[in-house]
Amino acid sequence: MPAYEICYLAEDGALVCAFTVRFESAMRAKILAHAMKPAECHRMEVWHDRELVYRRPELDVDAVLPHTRRHGAGNFAIPA
Repeated sequence: MPAYEICYLAEDGALVCAFTVRFESAMRAKILAHAMKPAECHRMEVWHDRELVYRRPELDVDAVLPHTRRHGAGNFAIPA
């Protein structure tokens, strides 16, 4: 089963909490990310290896991370 890292971020983008889970699909990791979201956290990200598979709230990635390459609808990869 693939591993997904769930990250919760403060408004300023600082990492508040992160943990890794194993699920058969990204959808299950997204559901758990919402279910476990601490009240004080306003942003969350779900990663599979180096691929961002989910982010809330959605951001204009081209404006925030202009060096990020898109890999299909909603999928991003940060260059090494």
